[in-house]
Amino acid sequence: MHRILIVEDEQDIADLIGYNLQRAGFEVIKAHDGLVGTELALRERPDLILLDLMLPGRDGYAVFRELRRDPRTVNTPVIMLTARAQTEDRIQGLEAGADDYLTKPFSPKELMLRVQAILKRAEAPPGAVDFTYGPFRFDKNSLKFYLNNEPTELTSTEFKLLLFLCERPGKAQDRNDLLRTVWGYSDATHSRTLDTHMKRLRQKLGTYGTLVETVRGVGYCVSQADA
Repeated sequence: MHRILIVEDEQDIADLIGYNLQRAGFEVIKAHDGLVGTELALRERPDLILLDLMLPGRDGYAVFRELRRDPRTVNTPVIMLTARAQTEDRIQGLEAGADDYLTKPFSPKELMLRVQAILKRAEAPPGAVDFTYGPFRFDKNSLKFYLNNEPTELTSTEFKLLLFLCERPGKAQDRNDLLRTVWGYSDATHSRTLDTHMKRLRQKLGTYGTLVETVRGVGYCVSQADA
């Protein structure tokens, strides 16, 4: 049973989310301020965190930064929840490294789909082995990534996105196919999600970020390198 931590200061919203998660078979932990949420995340090691941004004690961005600094939660998937609908706020959350971003009010069904999609892609594929392409090496069992044999921190989403492209070198991958495969949905309104993750991924790859190419009008591909 997957364990999910809800960090949400509005009691009724936290209860509604918790009720729907429990109905879907998840174990639920709740916190109503940022300080307690951070403490529970580090102690309980949940499989996924639903993190509100407007929190007393410590805001959601500060909580997120703390979790990403700690080795116990550095790879824990996080969905940010907020009443802010502006595109800039959504992009800020994704650029910070969140796996997804949901604006209130949202439907419980949509939340469940997002949660299930993220947990599915965070799980190591059964029977997986190492895969190497040029300077990139993927350990599919542990979801660890190596750049020129040096460990490099990628989120589970970034790992799956780059692996998907590297397994199809030189072939342009359609944006909707990437969204469907990596995020579990292909709604065009989420294209900025893909672009934001790609931007972060290229930054982490440094000079090798140029291997990830934008294919205008289509999507992205990894160029044919000395593999």
